[in-house]
Amino acid sequence: MAGKSKMWGGRLFCAAAFLALLAVEVLIALFVHDAFVRPYLGDVLVVIVVYCFAQIFLLGRCRHLPLYIFFFAVGVEILQYFHLAERLGLEGNRFLRILLGSVFDWKDIVCYAAGCILLVGWERLRFLGRRKGGNAV
Repeated sequence: MAGKSKMWGGRLFCAAAFLALLAVEVLIALFVHDAFVRPYLGDVLVVIVVYCFAQIFLLGRCRHLPLYIFFFAVGVEILQYFHLAERLGLEGNRFLRILLGSVFDWKDIVCYAAGCILLVGWERLRFLGRRKGGNAV
């Protein structure tokens, strides 16, 4: 039974992290209009938000999750290159336009990679904590 409670604790941690980081992302999108936080830090954080969301359901059962999230983010960026929002007629919907993005940029892919590298580091720290008998989430 202890394993189940630990699992739910991990899921709750991931859900809380997801909601907190999603709130930060929304605040950045709505209120920050600078040359660093919104274009760079926001793109680093978005892959971490997706990771936290996926971990609610997977909880460490996907060894290459940061890599898959990177491929997903690059896929979305490629869709921006082909102007998916305009093709779907969403250019008038601010929320969906922000969510999908509208401009392809190689720098975004670099930011996604940086975020995924941070995730790999996080996973290694978690794994080391488990191997040493710690309660790493």
